[in-house]
Amino acid sequence: MCVVTHSQGGAQEDPITMELEPSPPGLEAEYRTIFTAGSLVFLQELVSAFDEEVDKILRLRISRKTHLDLSGDLPGFCEVTAPVRSDPTWRVRPVPQRLQRRHVDVGDLAPCDTQRFIQALSSPAQGLQVDFDDGNCPTYHNQIKGIYNVYRAVHNQFPNAPKISQAPVLMLRPRAWNMVEHNMMVKGKEVPGPLCDFGFLMFHCGKLLFDSESGPFFYLSKVESYMEARLWNNIFLWTEQKLGLPVGSIKATVLIENVLSAFEMEEILYELKDHSAGLNCGIWDYSASFVNKFGHRGAFLLPDRSKYVNMEKLFLRSYMDLLVQTCHRRGALATGGMAALLLPQDRDSAPYRAALANVTRLKLLEIKAGVDGFMVYDLGLIEPMQKLFQLHSQGDNQMHQLRDDLTVTPDDLLCMPVGGVTLYGLKYNIAVGILFIDAWLKGKGHFFYRGQVEDSATAEISRSQVWQWIRHQTQLEDDSRVVTRGLVTELTQEVMGELKVVTRCHTVREEQRLLTAAAMFLEVVQKRDFPEFLTTYLNLDHTFLSSQAKRHEGGAAGDMPRPKL
Repeated sequence: MCVVTHSQGGAQEDPITMELEPSPPGLEAEYRTIFTAGSLVFLQELVSAFDEEVDKILRLRISRKTHLDLSGDLPGFCEVTAPVRSDPTWRVRPVPQRLQRRHVDVGDLAPCDTQRFIQALSSPAQGLQVDFDDGNCPTYHNQIKGIYNVYRAVHNQFPNAPKISQAPVLMLRPRAWNMVEHNMMVKGKEVPGPLCDFGFLMFHCGKLLFDSESGPFFYLSKVESYMEARLWNNIFLWTEQKLGLPVGSIKATVLIENVLSAFEMEEILYELKDHSAGLNCGIWDYSASFVNKFGHRGAFLLPDRSKYVNMEKLFLRSYMDLLVQTCHRRGALATGGMAALLLPQDRDSAPYRAALANVTRLKLLEIKAGVDGFMVYDLGLIEPMQKLFQLHSQGDNQMHQLRDDLTVTPDDLLCMPVGGVTLYGLKYNIAVGILFIDAWLKGKGHFFYRGQVEDSATAEISRSQVWQWIRHQTQLEDDSRVVTRGLVTELTQEVMGELKVVTRCHTVREEQRLLTAAAMFLEVVQKRDFPEFLTTYLNLDHTFLSSQAKRHEGGAAGDMPRPKL
């Protein structure tokens, strides 16, 4: 443990002390590059300035959830902030030229994957979602490696990649407020994950990105209210002042992936007026938030996502329409979700044509709704989707589409789709949940399953639905069996054969890890109280932490505690 001390003033003031774990094996050079004296002092000051505010907004989340549970109320458009929504005059500050055209970004780009990161930097995409959140497993190794790779890209140190001023713009996505950095403490408290990521990225890269007219640009995950947007805005202002950047230099796209934030989109834009790069919508985190907030209520039983949940359903279509209308009315960009489908390698094959047609159909719906861009995972989708934008829209963006004819009501946003639960859907959700936990135990933030990339967003909706179906003892459409703990345990055992093939289990250790993941999945879907975030649950779980500690100490990657069940 390294202890760093920094005195902020005279001798009478208490020093700020940071406790920092040493470098993971093999990352000593990266560690020295990132954890400099200057960056550590900057991070100490950043955390000290905002740590209490972070605690407040997390407590506010708990308070709002408790109120909804006790009162039985439903969310609506806030009366207190009605003047913000009714004032037609305000607009967000225009974004820089390099953000005006955001047709296709690469999503789920974990920057610790150096090879894919360099490939994406050399791609024709408009932007890269450099993801320290959903698509990334936040091990100490991954965070250091990821920040270091961003550092190298911004400092033009990758010999086979274009200069940062010519590469796709980096849309840096720090961890969300629910995540903490276990390897670093300030004033005796673990550091909030997003402040750790944001602080190091800004200190090392912010000024260079600004000078090259390529940033600094961010994605903000899992924002639940305008108060959280206000906190981020204050962080941006503080950082700009500290680093000598003009006000408004930092731009951020807020992901509206929570049902509560859907009712506060205008207020979120208002709080970030000088720093807004728009809003983003995505299907699975948003859908999972309904279970998070209302899952114990029978009226909010979410049907099988594999059959009944898509962007054509009223509650999701209304959410996307309202996001587009809100953004364009205020001069902000509106972006859609990510195409997770992977294209087969043979471009002349029928499966390739079918996959491309499927992505094209779904993304055309978003373009016609007025979005200014969206994300893809497969780099092979970049150019076909850019051509789709060119065919069906005009100019750099669609901000001229104001959607003034549109009216979205609270009922529209809260209307659950009709449908039941299929055996296929239940087994699919079980498989995705287990595979995600297995990926985390391997230090990976995403994985591939049945031709798609899966990450924490799909894992969240998968385990949320299984929890909710057990809670409400939902019947299967196939044979009228009731979804119970016993049935889920039985089906878990059934899918394990396929999952061993998917994960390429060749050793006893690898099989033991997969069994541990299955046991952890069963544990989380059987909880009496719904764990708010699967990532938080895992990040605080002894099994995950001990597996990473063994990797940190140089143990074998497959060394795992015994399954708990």
